[in-house]
Amino acid sequence: MSVVLEAVGLTKEYQQYTALRQLSLTIHAGEVFCLLGQNGAGKTTTINLFLGFLEASGGKALIKGVEVRPDDNATKNMVAYIPEVVQLYGNLSGMENLDFFSRLAGFSYAGEALAAFLLKAGLQAEAHNKRLSTYSKGMRQKVGIAIALSKNADVIFMDEPTSGLDPKTTAEFTTICKELAADGKTIFMATHDIFNAVNVGSRIGIMKQGTLVHTVSTSGISASELQQLYLETI
Repeated sequence: MSVVLEAVGLTKEYQQYTALRQLSLTIHAGEVFCLLGQNGAGKTTTINLFLGFLEASGGKALIKGVEVRPDDNATKNMVAYIPEVVQLYGNLSGMENLDFFSRLAGFSYAGEALAAFLLKAGLQAEAHNKRLSTYSKGMRQKVGIAIALSKNADVIFMDEPTSGLDPKTTAEFTTICKELAADGKTIFMATHDIFNAVNVGSRIGIMKQGTLVHTVSTSGISASELQQLYLETI
């Protein structure tokens, strides 16, 4: 499998505080990599460095071999980002939001293609033309995934995507992520949800105080074992 994401000694410092310390990590195409850790452990900092929202203090982040730089758009078209709260326009429908944000990224799709993206993201057809203000959080997340699909992004970064979702919606979200990975998309997910991480992830990293302490394969660990390792780590 080809390497899609790579961190090489990636470090972020703020005066006397080190948010991320010498992160070295390789993630391949089709992987769902879940990053666990308490608030302030460095999960969101890692995502922001890969997205180019922050400038590294040391080391480098690479996407498909291209170094991420905040002032360079070379890696921007390779990625999509789904934050904990997806920022969309409440007065527009799901379809209209998707059309707007895909055009913003330089793509223009006919209505049938937009509907296909929404369906692939798990949003039922009867919701496509309803205003976002009527959507649940899970439905908003699905529009976010559809936007990522419309950008043809190789990598989808997610920050606490299942926070606040009920078990049924979380299960649906997990299924969608697995389908995207099967299609060759790479997913990098920061989460607090240990049990969902085991269900959706191919590998899991555990961070503490800016350091990646453990990396484990989900094929070799149960949810209860991961929980015990996590509690011992933090």
